Amino acid sequence: MLRKLNYFFNIVIGSCIGVFIGFGIYKFWHFKTYPNLYAMQSAPWYTELLLDGALVAVVAVVCIILKLVIWRKLKP
Repeated sequence: MLRKLNYFFNIVIGSCIGVFIGFGIYKFWHFKTYPNLYAMQSAPWYTELLLDGALVAVVAVVCIILKLVIWRKLKP
């Protein structure tokens, strides 16, 4: 059971990082394609990426901590 939970946390970490990278690529493409949309905003175009990156970092750290707890329980 703990091995399945460890595998699940691997999937969660990989998925979060993959979605963040994909969204970052899309956001950069959108900024290069439509720069006038972002010129009207007071915040830089990458502000949303910074917030999403912080969320991904929190999720990854929590999953890694849970993985370490599982690893200690699996270790004889």
